[in-house]
Amino acid sequence: MDRHEILIHDLITWIDDHLRQPLKIEDVAQRAGYSKWHLQRLFQRTMHISLGNYIRDKKLASAAEDLISSNEAVIEISVKYGYDSQQSFSRSFVRKYHIPPATWRRLNTQKYPSQV
Repeated sequence: MDRHEILIHDLITWIDDHLRQPLKIEDVAQRAGYSKWHLQRLFQRTMHISLGNYIRDKKLASAAEDLISSNEAVIEISVKYGYDSQQSFSRSFVRKYHIPPATWRRLNTQKYPSQV
């Protein structure tokens, strides 16, 4: 692994540990000690996904799991993962999973009722 791959791996660990906080690309760049532009280029080249999409996808995957495994309200989950509103969370969720969060919860808790 070269030094950039090690840096990206370390940043992924840090991002994954901080998913429940509002995470901006600027925060990650500051953590890495690189400019926002340079870090995004390194991340894209190493991971084949943009840094912003990686953060959003990880937050949505964790939120999707929370929808199945907890009884928290959708608004609580959206706030927990740093969304400004339930509407912006729902828009992002629908873009990724093609169904609203409440529908996701209903369909998946029917499949896996012991999760809740």
